Amino acid sequence: MTERSGRPRTTHPVVAEVTRRIVERSAVTRAAYLERVRAASGGSPARTDLGCANLAHGFAASEPTEKLALRGRVKPNLAIVTSYNDMLSAHQPFVDYPPVLKAAAARAGGLAQVAGGVPAMCDGITQGRDGMQLSLYSRDVIAMSTAIALSHDMFDGGLMLGVCDKIVPGLLIGALSFGHLPTVFVPAGPMASGLPNGEKARVRQLYAEGKVDRDALLEAEAASYHSKGTCTFYGTANSNQLLMEVLGLHLPGSSFVNPGTPLRDALTRAAAERAVAITRQGGEPTPIGEVVDEKAIVNACVALLASGGSTNHTLHLVAIARAAGVQLTWDDLADLAAVVPLICRIYPNGQADVNHFHAAGGIGFLVHTLLGAGLLHDDVLTIMGRGLHRYTTEPVLRGDVLTWEEGPKASLDLDVLRPADDPFSPDGGLQVLRGTLGISVLKTSAVKPEHRVVTAPAIVFDDQGELLAAFEAGRLHDRDFVAVVRYQGPAANGMPELHKLTPALGVLQDRGQRVAIVTDGRMSGASGKVPAAIHVTPEAALGGPLSRVRDGDLVTVDAENGVLDLPGVTSTELQQREPTGAAPDGLAWVGTGRELFSVFRATVGPADAGASVFPTHPAPAAPSEVSFVHA
Repeated sequence: MTERSGRPRTTHPVVAEVTRRIVERSAVTRAAYLERVRAASGGSPARTDLGCANLAHGFAASEPTEKLALRGRVKPNLAIVTSYNDMLSAHQPFVDYPPVLKAAAARAGGLAQVAGGVPAMCDGITQGRDGMQLSLYSRDVIAMSTAIALSHDMFDGGLMLGVCDKIVPGLLIGALSFGHLPTVFVPAGPMASGLPNGEKARVRQLYAEGKVDRDALLEAEAASYHSKGTCTFYGTANSNQLLMEVLGLHLPGSSFVNPGTPLRDALTRAAAERAVAITRQGGEPTPIGEVVDEKAIVNACVALLASGGSTNHTLHLVAIARAAGVQLTWDDLADLAAVVPLICRIYPNGQADVNHFHAAGGIGFLVHTLLGAGLLHDDVLTIMGRGLHRYTTEPVLRGDVLTWEEGPKASLDLDVLRPADDPFSPDGGLQVLRGTLGISVLKTSAVKPEHRVVTAPAIVFDDQGELLAAFEAGRLHDRDFVAVVRYQGPAANGMPELHKLTPALGVLQDRGQRVAIVTDGRMSGASGKVPAAIHVTPEAALGGPLSRVRDGDLVTVDAENGVLDLPGVTSTELQQREPTGAAPDGLAWVGTGRELFSVFRATVGPADAGASVFPTHPAPAAPSEVSFVHA
């Protein structure tokens, strides 16, 4: 039986069991994390313990009234950490946020200072370029930059300004290192809908076939990515926004409101007001380290699966969880995926974009229906108070007054968003594959059922450029194959995204060929219609099985049964083979700043542990779980 609010009386048994084992597995690390958080909370603002010279440096540039307030203990001071730059459409709107946030904080009885900035790079620009090899590493750079911004002990809370791929996970990991600070994430919103995503994909494929020229391709891309705001397809950037809301770190309903609208502006002001309220001085202390707990992490996983979100979050959620002392594994995601229904169709999993999703009921309805099915934990702490049901509401601007009202209790477009008891698919949009080639993830939500199982001979490539050259030369035509693209893992070259391979492989699949890709690199939130077993761990550069695959080996990619295998080769035989190929050596891995990140290549962890350079202390795996260790 379900209560009128949509909240169930009982939690789904698999969700309950996965949560139980995460809590048990994380007992030591979570307790140690919370002990640090609570010790750091102290009894008064940290700035009051600063020496006089230190504190004077901290407010030297402030206005006289602000200087006076910063000397005392009454007014909370918020750290603004921004990813603003005006090259990237998603982050350009942040140019005007600091003065707006400062004014709103002042009206609410607080203060705010821009504590620092973090880099924000765009995978869409660096796609297929050497710069992409810095992309994943940038997440941990952003986390460290966030920590530096917060390190001055001047702050009682935080406002994190970020949207896209590695930026939000990096901001969150950095904020969790200051887990005693109440923190609100402030989105900028998606651009208005442009050229339909399906038409954009069609032109890309025509270009790959040589049927349209570069001018036509550029015209289509420019009509799709056309203004300020986040790209409208459901990739990592928009997955970030949905997850921040389900984690309880955004204001309800704020993720997908377009930039430059009165409602967006009102929500920005309200974010600062709420950040003041949840500080100790504001009366509702809500440290971010207490918000992001085991139940919240499970909620984020469920929302990712139900929406068919970005595969990048199989890396980021693990790393975020560990930053909060929570030990999340791919096994947890796999077990949740088996029972969480796919209830969204957003490009590349459908034709709609995030604006259509928002109009159909958006996150408010998604949370409502998943709570009603017992698939989300309601009993979690959020920046709005306790209870995820608060995120079934939607913001409404009536005149100059911002209020939250009950959101829709039925989807307004069943082609885009469906209830949990009438889904597009009974299981989630991700699958974990295992076998003699290791462990990997595959985004199933965009792959038609008839393409989810492929057994075909391997064609091995050590660089994505080799595959594209083979396609252009016609060597991949009229044959079934599995493209094994290796030495693309985090320790090899930073685990770049390999999006440029999708149009070429899509052409071959449309011609009736059975094709798939297996790689220790990434395909990200834009993983498309071709089955792609990605993030293969152990990676080839560390002696993983991919380093021993040969042209002609039969490879099975089975997204129905979770299998990634060489059916004609035993594990013993594979291990006895000599590895072939190699990751780029230090002399080759230079240019575009890559040489500055050599220490990251040497220290980065495996994909299934979050592909992070930060040390982790995982608890032992349960007997029922499979662990893979680097060779």
